[in-house]
Amino acid sequence: MIRKGTIKDIDNILLITKACALNMIAKRIFQWNDTYPNKAAFVKDVQRGELYILEIENTSVGCISVSTFMDKEYISVPWLTEHKNNIYIHRLAVHPNHQGKGYAQQLMAYAEAYAIKNNYTSIRLDTFSQNPRNLKFYELRGYKKIGDIYFPKQSEFPFYCYELVL
Repeated sequence: MIRKGTIKDIDNILLITKACALNMIAKRIFQWNDTYPNKAAFVKDVQRGELYILEIENTSVGCISVSTFMDKEYISVPWLTEHKNNIYIHRLAVHPNHQGKGYAQQLMAYAEAYAIKNNYTSIRLDTFSQNPRNLKFYELRGYKKIGDIYFPKQSEFPFYCYELVL
């Protein structure tokens, strides 16, 4: 079941994202670290009504942020559509113990169905250039690579921006 996240979910979500970060670091993928994702980002997600939680048998195993807010890092990206009526995906995570079961696909399908139902023009996101699993995940869903952005506190390598025009 996918439901809206609440403040009560944040501590558990941080455990999930920390486990994801450690799992990626073990694979030499330095996408997430001690500074990101953080509690402040999830608090904002909840306050905006943009955090969604995936529960399996009453246990939170994943999350996704579905936002209408465009971060300043995205301003210079040559998006395929105008800067209006877009959805932005952030902080998609599934606990490593539950990966490989299609749960990330469920979260993305939920976000995409939400965007279509609400007549958004496109879905935009970024993912780490050094994470081949994520790159393949989004490309197989039809997302097109648009450009690069950098988050120096996370990595010296770029994050690729993707867009799916609806």
